[in-house]
Amino acid sequence: MQYIRSALFNLIMLVSTLVYAIPSVLTFPFPYATRYRFITQWTRFNLWTLEHICGIRYSVRGLENIPSGPSIVVSKHQSTWETLALQKIFPPHVWVLKRELLFLPFFGWGLAMLEPIAINRSAKTKAMEQVLNQGADRLRNGRWVVVFPEGTRIPPGKKGRYKLGGAKLAEHTGVHLLPVAHNAGEFWAKRKFLKLPGTIQVVIGPPIDPKGKDAVTLNAMAEKWIEDEMLKITNRKFLDKEGKVQVHERR
Repeated sequence: MQYIRSALFNLIMLVSTLVYAIPSVLTFPFPYATRYRFITQWTRFNLWTLEHICGIRYSVRGLENIPSGPSIVVSKHQSTWETLALQKIFPPHVWVLKRELLFLPFFGWGLAMLEPIAINRSAKTKAMEQVLNQGADRLRNGRWVVVFPEGTRIPPGKKGRYKLGGAKLAEHTGVHLLPVAHNAGEFWAKRKFLKLPGTIQVVIGPPIDPKGKDAVTLNAMAEKWIEDEMLKITNRKFLDKEGKVQVHERR
């Protein structure tokens, strides 16, 4: 039955993407807030269908830690789910993402209307300049910035190398880092067809003030908080025999 539910959700998500794509592109003359409000209705719809068809819900702890002003969210990245849910949990924001996503038909068209920081990951120096310059511009305009420091989706119970982009942006702008841990990959795994019912746990940590700290220190603080929290919310079957996360080597 869960295979049927997963197939139905995938179909609905595909059709809704096709339906929303053209109207989303047509929002380009409108202010960013209007575009964001319209396009993220697609997100809310798909989260609703995911809950009611596949039985995937979520709970959030630490909402009181969300600052009143724009911040830099540094989040664990395990699934497609958090790219949707963070839009509902946090104020309007942009992502740091690989530019190839903008080339995807339909999905990429709508994504471009949200003005993400689309980087060429192979040009590392230029990519960092983009993050710092465009990130500072987005923050000045009242938008939050979401960074996945591991750079790609990492399976539950594993961790990748935390890159400095978000931390450098915090050092550059003086804006707080906001660490986020979650276990979405246990329910909607990378490149897996089946979506498993259950409740995803999302935990928002205390803001990290960049004042007096360099990017390396900020990055280490965010990584420690996130990975310590992951040990608390990760299903034990995904951890090693000693109950610790495993280092994930990217291929």
